[in-house]
Amino acid sequence: MNVFDFDGTIYHGDSSFDFFRFCLRKYPKTIKNLPRCLFYGTLYGLRIVKKLTFKQKFFAFVKHIKDIDRAVVEFWDEKEKKIHKWYLNMKQPSDVIISASPEFLLEPICNRLGVGTLMASKTDKHTGQFDGKNCHGEEKVVRFRSLFPKDEVDEFYSDLYCDTPMARLAKRAYIVKGEKLKPWKESKLK
Repeated sequence: MNVFDFDGTIYHGDSSFDFFRFCLRKYPKTIKNLPRCLFYGTLYGLRIVKKLTFKQKFFAFVKHIKDIDRAVVEFWDEKEKKIHKWYLNMKQPSDVIISASPEFLLEPICNRLGVGTLMASKTDKHTGQFDGKNCHGEEKVVRFRSLFPKDEVDEFYSDLYCDTPMARLAKRAYIVKGEKLKPWKESKLK
């Protein structure tokens, strides 16, 4: 089985920030959350608050969207073109996407792409509150092993070395820069 990070890997950019910008444009009330995003983003940047706290404050903008499911579908209608061609050329129904982005945001695009399994951050689509840990770093391995306790990962793809814990599970791992794939640096796997 092949396992993929999503943002910056198979998607050009960060889907969470793109969705926020999309919502600012389509749902003007979401601007009410902008000062909170900037404030907690600064605190996170200064390492005063944890990433999970920042993300929950960031995603609170969903409270201002009446039909969040419709908003997500409209978002992917516009942004599906940002899925990298290299992924579209190799995708398989057995693919696993594992991401720190909210599950409610990625589920529609993964369904469109025919992705077999999605593991992402469990986030209440009406409040922005996370149900459990952010699916990032070591947590990706925990989530993966909870669903696939004995399965082997043939190939793993990510744009960031913070995904090294998942890369260690794979027979082959690749670092992704746009449409370019390079073997994971061995020194990062130790």
